[in-house]
Amino acid sequence: MATKSAAETVATFQAGYTFSGSSIALGAALVDGQVHPEAQVSLPLAMLNRHGLVAGATGTGKTVTLHMMAEQLSTAGVPVFMADIKGDLTGLATAAPGSDKLTARTQAIGQQWESKAFPVEFLALGGAGNGVPVRATVTSFGPILLSRVLGLNETQESSLQLVFHYADTKGLELYDLKDLRAVIQFLTSDEGKADLAELGGLSKATAGVILRNLITLDAQGMGGFFGMPEFDTAELLRTAPDGRGVITCLELPSVQDKPLLFSTFLMWLLADLFRDLPEVGDADKPKLVFFFDEAHLLFTGASKAFLNAITQTVRLIRSKGVGIFFVTQTPKDVPGDVLAQLANRIQHALRAFTPDDAKALKATVSTFPVSSYDLEEVLTSAGIGEAVVTVMNENGAPTPVALTRMRAPGSVMGPSPDGTVKAVVGASALLPTYGTAVDPVSAYEKLESRAASPATGPAVGAPLPPPPPATLSAPRNDGGGMGAEVLDALGGALGGGVKSMIRSMGSQLGRNLMRDMFGTAPRRRRR
Repeated sequence: MATKSAAETVATFQAGYTFSGSSIALGAALVDGQVHPEAQVSLPLAMLNRHGLVAGATGTGKTVTLHMMAEQLSTAGVPVFMADIKGDLTGLATAAPGSDKLTARTQAIGQQWESKAFPVEFLALGGAGNGVPVRATVTSFGPILLSRVLGLNETQESSLQLVFHYADTKGLELYDLKDLRAVIQFLTSDEGKADLAELGGLSKATAGVILRNLITLDAQGMGGFFGMPEFDTAELLRTAPDGRGVITCLELPSVQDKPLLFSTFLMWLLADLFRDLPEVGDADKPKLVFFFDEAHLLFTGASKAFLNAITQTVRLIRSKGVGIFFVTQTPKDVPGDVLAQLANRIQHALRAFTPDDAKALKATVSTFPVSSYDLEEVLTSAGIGEAVVTVMNENGAPTPVALTRMRAPGSVMGPSPDGTVKAVVGASALLPTYGTAVDPVSAYEKLESRAASPATGPAVGAPLPPPPPATLSAPRNDGGGMGAEVLDALGGALGGGVKSMIRSMGSQLGRNLMRDMFGTAPRRRRR
């Protein structure tokens, strides 16, 4: 350290990390290579909805940091959602055995370590893995997120929005991929060519491209992620009978080769929460903390409209009591507009083996407040389980940058035995609701029978409704202070015919506009 003595630096940390409200303990500060248990580094619970970033090179301890934070949040009664990429987080269900090495480490940082298991719910995308199956309907997923999964360009994405609009107006429910394929096949058939012409912006050639991509997606085994029963994201907000928050782990080892799918699916979960949670403003603790692992997968190659919608979701979901922590290797993996929303930073060690690594290191250092540390040196020399920390204090100002030796979890740092995981899944209260796939009558069956007369729209083959007015006044502020912001985001994200439909909804639906940030559709809740 420079400019300050060790005692002065420790005093700065003690003052900077003393909060009046509840907080989660992260660890003890390191000064001049010595750990100081009297200088505890923590994060106020009330500031968790200001979002955060957990970053660092592979093998530096990011997963253990998430594990430890999830345990403390659960203890504080805050539900947690985590994506388990490697299967390591199943250890939350098993109390950790003690050891002399663990005791020495925890005593050195002033941690009163206790072996403990936590209330965990295991989910699996479409049932691919050990977990309660989690599915989304194609309608709920929406054309923008689906376009991202399918790798469509902007023109094709706009065309897919028109297909969704057609299905909505005709009362054709899109539950799974075969429903969407059936609608596109109908539109490109001789029978549906009149309707295709009415859509205007959708060409037969583009419809064929979308159809081929859907067939490929299904052939790769991804069709199981779309269907019924659809997962209700309100399930993520549960607490256990003892008051602890339930930690929901979405198991992803079986879909590691489909990174774009699972990163987009995580975004659907966030968008769904955003759509339905009420405004709460600032509270003593968040309703949910959402850890978004492998965050770079969400942003790589994303369109400007998609990034705009993500930015708006991150910005606005704060007032609904949800905190988001993006987990990745360097801050460079996260776009600047999103990074600007992440007030809490936990940066594990970085490598500087290549010119690109060196550039990423300098960029990372530039994102931290001014400190007396030589951060380039600290970030390349920090040990496993050590991190540079700065968070938002209760007054909304950043805390002093502190090199921190992080706390140890009370549950197993690694996977639980398969038998334990299966027992947790088998005893889940969610299994009776979501365990078995169902296939209700929907677009596929209706188009097959050619006899549909749904109450929610005109019969197949009837003329489409006239285009909505091109310009109407923006929705008035409904008290949440975000009507104009949401409309701006929608204007960028939804494009084409859907964009004009949004404009026509009128000011009385200002709040409902938030339901379509990603083109997703509202749906009836189980509870």
